[in-house]
Amino acid sequence: MTMRSGFIQPLLACMLLAFSLPAMAQDAAAQGIERQMTTEEFKAAGLDKLSPAELARLNAWLNRTVETAAAEAKKRVEDDNRGFFSFGSSEPVVATIAGEFRGFARGREYTLDNGNVWKQVDEASLVGARLTNPEVKITPSMVGNSWYMQVGRYNTRAKVQRIK
Repeated sequence: MTMRSGFIQPLLACMLLAFSLPAMAQDAAAQGIERQMTTEEFKAAGLDKLSPAELARLNAWLNRTVETAAAEAKKRVEDDNRGFFSFGSSEPVVATIAGEFRGFARGREYTLDNGNVWKQVDEASLVGARLTNPEVKITPSMVGNSWYMQVGRYNTRAKVQRIK
């Protein structure tokens, strides 16, 4: 088993879980709080004293809260997994390289301030470049699942693959 195939299965499991939990929470919230609690829990919380209109307002508020949380969770999963295969957001990654950048070279790894680690997978070179904590922009290609890194003011781009 290669490192890449050993990595794919846990990633897929996380993706499925991340997208199914918000949907399950939304389904539960849509039922109304009175159907999610036992009769004893409902009375113990004092919710049996609410009028039908007050209970409807409470359920509407809970539904909005769950929808907001689900949307935030989905966005977080997409952002955290951007660059892995074709999953996640295809928006460019804009960050800074933590430390010194000494040019492009095949096989080099670039650690960003957001925790991402990208590895150069092509032969692009940028000899003589020396920048400290430079801003980088990593953009997806128009076709396929390739990503390209551009550093600072340089126009040279290197094909990269996210490894962490």
